[in-house]
Order: sequence, then C-alpha cells, then structure tokens
Amino acid sequence: MNLRHTLLKNRGFWLVGLFGLVLDQATKYWVMARFSFIGETIPLWPNIFHFTYVTNTGAAFSLFAGGADWLRWLSLFVSLGLMAYVLWTPKMAKLEQIGYGCILSGALGNGICRFLYGHVVDFLDFRGINFPVFNLADIFINIGIFCLLGLEISRSFSRPAR
Repeated sequence: MNLRHTLLKNRGFWLVGLFGLVLDQATKYWVMARFSFIGETIPLWPNIFHFTYVTNTGAAFSLFAGGADWLRWLSLFVSLGLMAYVLWTPKMAKLEQIGYGCILSGALGNGICRFLYGHVVDFLDFRGINFPVFNLADIFINIGIFCLLGLEISRSFSRPAR
C-alpha cells in the first residue's frame, strides 16, 4: 500500500482534524488580538452568553491547574497516537473518522496553545448556566466523544444476540 492510499483511506479524519484545528486556532488568535486584557468580556446576550478572554493552565474545568507542562506532552502523545492509529487502521466508518478527527483537532488545538503560551486560551462563556469558560477545541473533543459513543451504541444494537 502506498502512502497516498494510506492517507486517503480515512480522509474524513484528516479533513475534520485540519478544519477543526484551523477554526480553533483562528478563534483563539482573534481573541488574543481583539481583547486588551485577561478577563475582558463582550456580552453577546447579557448575563447569558459572553465572549470572555481567560487563560487556563490546567485541563477541563481547570483541573490540574498549573499542569501545562505535562498536559502539553499529553496532548502531543494523544495527537500522535490518534494519527498512528488512523494510519494503520483499515478504512473506518464515516462517523468514526469524524469522531477521531474532532478529538485530534481539539487535542492539537489545546496542545499548540500549551506549547506556545504555557496555557490554553478560553473564551466561550455561558453565564446563564454557570459553566466554566471553554473554547472550540473543547467542543470538538466532546463532539468526537459523542460521535464515537453514538457509533458504538448503534453497533451494539445491530449485533446479533448471543
């Protein structure tokens, strides 16, 4: 099998991963360029949804705050592991490609921030539900998990009973 075929057999993975990464990095760049200071906010729907510039040195919900050093390496290893898995796996279902591609874009997006800045840039602030501020990479990771869970659930219903 040649390299071109190896890459193209799961092209949805690569396309979703690249699209998500570009979108994530573009929005984070916009936030850093647009906002003057950390904590600055733009209410789009006052007291419900704001763009708020915050940084996070930890993982989701600020778990492991200050752990950017090891989290950057975790992001890198997860990204490389996903890419290796997809390269050596036979053609996957479309939903599987989308799911893994979303997880890749999120892991790479937050990993790039950790390597470049020592923190992740977050800005999506749903105040109406008192939820932590997050970014598109976080959304992509969750979409990817839901895709893979949905696929596994649908496969479990389509398997013959034992």
